[in-house]
Amino acid sequence: MRAVTWQGRRNVRVETVPDPVIQQRTDAIVRVTSTGLGDFDLRMYERHATLAPFMKPGDVLGHEAVGIVEETGSEVTELKPGDRVVVPFHIACGHCWMCSAGLPGQCLTTHDPDHDTGAALFGHAGRYGSVPGAQAEYLRVPQAQFGPIRVPEGPPDDRFIYLSDVLPSAWQAVQYADIPPAGTVAVLGLGPLGDMACRIALQRGASHAIGVDVVPERLARARKRGVEVFDPGDYESRDELIAAIGTHTFGRGPDAVVHAVGTEAHDGLLNKLAQYQRASRPHGGRTPENGAGRLAALHLAIALVRRGGTVSLGGDYGGTADPLPLMTLAEKHVQLRAGRANIHRWSADIMSFLADDDPLGVDDFATHHLPLEQAPYAYDIVESGADGAVKVLLRP
Repeated sequence: MRAVTWQGRRNVRVETVPDPVIQQRTDAIVRVTSTGLGDFDLRMYERHATLAPFMKPGDVLGHEAVGIVEETGSEVTELKPGDRVVVPFHIACGHCWMCSAGLPGQCLTTHDPDHDTGAALFGHAGRYGSVPGAQAEYLRVPQAQFGPIRVPEGPPDDRFIYLSDVLPSAWQAVQYADIPPAGTVAVLGLGPLGDMACRIALQRGASHAIGVDVVPERLARARKRGVEVFDPGDYESRDELIAAIGTHTFGRGPDAVVHAVGTEAHDGLLNKLAQYQRASRPHGGRTPENGAGRLAALHLAIALVRRGGTVSLGGDYGGTADPLPLMTLAEKHVQLRAGRANIHRWSADIMSFLADDDPLGVDDFATHHLPLEQAPYAYDIVESGADGAVKVLLRP
């Protein structure tokens, strides 16, 4: 089969690799009809790639997939060949203590205790189980007695593929943000996660969603969905930005802030926030290169949220990090919540938003649809933000 393989930093290649086969009685083989590419995949690719040390040349990338079941192991009784399914990006058993507690992203059966990580992930290197990824013609799905989510025939793949990651990740970020009825939320970063978090927050009753980013295409996309957008590049300091947002939140700041800056996302926003951070330090002190922007974004989130509000960490962290501003968190009585999405916990709630009227705009959420063979080009434009790339779907 053809698959997207990692060959080194900023180097991916579409190659012919062996077809996957059933290895365990709980496996299934899925023929992939669409697979996503987003900020999360850049953790192996981008120039500060945090997972590159755990990769081997030839590893198959990708963590989002929708497709058709081709074959199942003997213990997979809920699926049959021909079923259309979405494959969540994490691999969970469904019966361990963590899964039973509604935390399949922390599955005790598939996690790697040597690295102290959560559940195994598709296409995410030795640190997360070394499971070949979804940017391929076929995908072996471990723990298929629990993992795949059946979806109906008819609507295009775009309707359901975001159930694999973007939708539940954004849903959980909003859920954790604990936005009060008719409350206000600010979202830092308007990539796929942040964009979708704004849409979900407004659909679930927020009176006002504020989006912060520096990429014009991302700002324009969010504005079309009724989001009030702010570009930090328009302000000389972090305090000016906070004051401007304050005028839209009754002078007290938003009720909740969702931190949706991806681990290796387009880094214009990170760079701008890191500049703010350095300018506020004595003698312009430096922050660690890989993590500085994300910690600056976290500092902004804490400074921005109103007293008694909530900060929800939707984006992943990687690299070196400054100490958290714990005194400020305590002084402002801020609730801080974080964690990788627990897809099955939210999937039933999300399905009601995937009706024909498409209230979340998933049918046109992707900015690009490309054949799998163009994956190297796709990685390049997502990493650089070229050609207005925000979310790319690949067709095997």
